[in-house]
Amino acid sequence: MIAPGVRRQPPRRGSIAVAGVRDCERESLRQGILGTRGRDGRQAKGGDVSMKLTPARGAVGDAGCGAVRAAPAIVAIARFGSRLGLLLGALLVALLAARPAAAERSNEDSVRVTAEQMRQLTVTEVELHAFRAETAAVGQIAFNEDATTDVLTAFSGRVIRLIAGIGQRVTRGAPLLEIDSPEVVQPQSDLIAAVAAMNKARSQLNLAQIAETRDRSLYEGKAGALKEWQQSHAQLVAAQNDLWAAETAVAAARDRLRILGLSDAEVSALQERGEVRRAIAIPSPIDGVVIARKVRPGQYVRSDPGEALYSIADVSTMWLKAFVPETDIPNIRIGQELEVKVAAVPDHLFKAHITYVGATFETSTRRMMVRSEVANAGGALKAEMFASFRIAVGERAPAPAVPIEAVIREGNLAVVFVQAAPMEFQRRKVRLGVERDGRVEIREGLKPGEHVVARGAIFLDNQWRQ
Repeated sequence: MIAPGVRRQPPRRGSIAVAGVRDCERESLRQGILGTRGRDGRQAKGGDVSMKLTPARGAVGDAGCGAVRAAPAIVAIARFGSRLGLLLGALLVALLAARPAAAERSNEDSVRVTAEQMRQLTVTEVELHAFRAETAAVGQIAFNEDATTDVLTAFSGRVIRLIAGIGQRVTRGAPLLEIDSPEVVQPQSDLIAAVAAMNKARSQLNLAQIAETRDRSLYEGKAGALKEWQQSHAQLVAAQNDLWAAETAVAAARDRLRILGLSDAEVSALQERGEVRRAIAIPSPIDGVVIARKVRPGQYVRSDPGEALYSIADVSTMWLKAFVPETDIPNIRIGQELEVKVAAVPDHLFKAHITYVGATFETSTRRMMVRSEVANAGGALKAEMFASFRIAVGERAPAPAVPIEAVIREGNLAVVFVQAAPMEFQRRKVRLGVERDGRVEIREGLKPGEHVVARGAIFLDNQWRQ
């Protein structure tokens, strides 16, 4: 109630008149969230975000109370977003300022670089280089068949011991395996008998020589008859013939044992000691490496021709078998130079000369085998290695050449960047030829004396594509 005579004052502008204010409104008013607002609707205390409350019918609802409580969070988020935007903008400006200037394209096929980028490029002059016409082929490495042999046995028997294994290096005469066979007993007995007969014949010869000397002395001294001297002389000649026959039998028995696989030392030991052995070692016929073994311990082997027991190859030289297309065969001659690269040794270039050109083509590939022989002192070449070949088919001729790194390849297309101005490069298509010694032959598109980019050609190509 208002006392009589007292004039009712209207509420001041900027204040909030609320009838029946709830507890949340009183708390908000007490914390200064709602605050006194001016005529323009802004907070009196300098806030950036204003919130004008209009109570409905003298009361503020629950939704209004929630809005009042959320006001500080909204203000904080707005201020943080403003500062974050300024920070991101400053960072973007700094990045754009620090970014190096990109190479410019003066026209469709040219690229202009900056002074800093120019220092990163290597420009080289196109020079003449001697190249020889070549044809490429693929093939493989193989054992030298002229230095490879199979090991067989000259007698039948049972394998009692394997000595050499696959991949093992052996020397000529080294034992590979031992075979127990009764077939080697008789040849050894024949040798022993021949030696005994030779010794007997030698003794008879000595007696005949003594008798002949005695009878001759008696005859010359007029104390003996001529007939006795002639008879002793005839006996001496017969003893000499018997000794020659016995020595021949011994030599034949020794040769028979050599054929069976016994060495001269073993035969001599048998001849001196007279001890017969049933187990005989099979020796290696050449120096080389065991590349195959087709026998097992306890296996019975025969002397008839069949599967080899061992295969030995001399790997000091290898065969290079190149398979040349039919169209290139007319240019291939024996004695031509050949360069070989294998994937296992990519940094080494093997050189050889053609020693054989095939007589027939393979029906499926229409290629002909071209063979050469190459030294393999280090043992780097292995049989069945895949190899790529280059066969020289012409004389050396000078041609423009550039480093391999200067050429950008795009499938069948090849381009280089030619210097057209101090800091301008033109993209030009070229036709490539032979590659040799780190350089590639340019058959079309460049002239000697022009300058191209070697190191950095890929960078210019990327700039040209942008």
